[in-house]
Amino acid sequence: MPTTEHDVAAPTGRRLTHPSAEEIRLETVLHAMADPIRLTIVRELADGHADMACIAFDLPVSKSTTTHHFKVLREAGVIRQHYEGTSRMSRLREADLEARFPGLLAAVLEAARRSAHAATPSA
Repeated sequence: MPTTEHDVAAPTGRRLTHPSAEEIRLETVLHAMADPIRLTIVRELADGHADMACIAFDLPVSKSTTTHHFKVLREAGVIRQHYEGTSRMSRLREADLEARFPGLLAAVLEAARRSAHAATPSA
């Protein structure tokens, strides 16, 4: 896990490590977003507010598994996290991803939305 100038320290001293924009690797990003739970997190962040608390996500997995998924996304450079009080807030690193891999995030999100729409039974 790389330590960069982008480490974010909480007032309590807890640190969250993030790769710099230059350290974000395509295969790591694609691996992180290949998991359906992590792709759901990315979609919800893209469709939600700028910063969302981890507890705001209604995921069909345990809290420890949810924490793992957020860590994979953070370490891949897909999201940035910081603490606000006791809440861990997450946001997509849209600008960094767009600068490194133009159009990738938009293409993945569009494909995910189409897939989710196709899977939804029509009334």
